[in-house]
Amino acid sequence: MDAVLISTLVAFGVIFVAELGDKSQLMALTFATRFNVWPVLIGITAATAIVHLVSVGIGYGLGAALPTGWINLIAALAFIGFGFWTLRGDELTDDERDKVNRAGKGAIIAVGTAFFLAELGDKTMLATITLATDYGWFGTWLGSTLGMVAADALAIVVGRALGKRLPEKAIAYGAATLFFIFGIWLGIEAILQLT
Repeated sequence: MDAVLISTLVAFGVIFVAELGDKSQLMALTFATRFNVWPVLIGITAATAIVHLVSVGIGYGLGAALPTGWINLIAALAFIGFGFWTLRGDELTDDERDKVNRAGKGAIIAVGTAFFLAELGDKTMLATITLATDYGWFGTWLGSTLGMVAADALAIVVGRALGKRLPEKAIAYGAATLFFIFGIWLGIEAILQLT
């Protein structure tokens, strides 16, 4: 299978899972209750594409500079940390909620700006950096961007259909489990490479 396709699929899956129950999904749902869905999705896509392009640049640079075994060990620890972060949960801060509520006519700009700022330093950005150290930059960027947009679109659709009856704990446990599995897998790879 082509390396770009593999990195795209891996990044899509990891970021889609990372986004489940994340504050970005709450923001997407909140914006979608105030604006039409398409401007919200366009704003999310633009912000995500920019943040993840920076992320893969950082990750790809680190991958070229550091030995693979150590990168995988750091990545394994990071993904296990992401699992615990997911279990902890995410909520909109009062400042983030105010930004959503203040957004005016420029829905794309309002959504894009809010998402750009919310994603800086978020687990999906860190996961994208981690993935880009081991996979190609383009596939990681494409997959991570599509994974995040798909997860946020899912939140909008399901959220509108079910209201507040979403099983948030079950989603968080499932996402955390996948992070732990991916972290253990990378940890085993790292140990094999370092021994």
